[in-house]
Amino acid sequence: MTASDPTPAHYREALRTLLRYSVVMTIVGLLSGVLFQESSKKLDYAEVAPGARLEAVLSLALVHGHVFLAGVLIPIAMGGALLLARKAGGAELSPTPLRWLTRGYLPFVTLAVLLMLYKGYHTLLSVRFGARDFDAIDASYFGGLKWLRHGVYGLSHIAMALSLGVFVVALWRSLKRA
Repeated sequence: MTASDPTPAHYREALRTLLRYSVVMTIVGLLSGVLFQESSKKLDYAEVAPGARLEAVLSLALVHGHVFLAGVLIPIAMGGALLLARKAGGAELSPTPLRWLTRGYLPFVTLAVLLMLYKGYHTLLSVRFGARDFDAIDASYFGGLKWLRHGVYGLSHIAMALSLGVFVVALWRSLKRA
């Protein structure tokens, strides 16, 4: 902390991490939109009926918005909330809840985005290569290992929620200690 900048060093470090992550995820979000557009063009309407085509591209289409919400907007909002709480007279948070946010939430958002890309391409490519039974396509996800699928999805979502929850509870409590 310097005389000209009263923001604690661990706040500045967390804010830099959140902003850098948001910048990278902005690029990922833009690229995921391009990937969706280019990949979905390869599934011709003449080959697949419109309803089945929508089903085939939907998972991949959702990646773009999820990246912007969970990877860009939420980190920026949490960084802003951190600064606003301090400006509102909230007590300084220790480094621990900030680590939960930067070393917990951010990596698991990345995992969730990768899972969405995997599912999107798994479904799209399966249909492009002739599969039309969406139950069978879904069952073949993660090599047909349901326990692995549920475990990885559960881990990513529970860890994201827990990490974000620890941070927001600490932020809430800091406002009570003002």
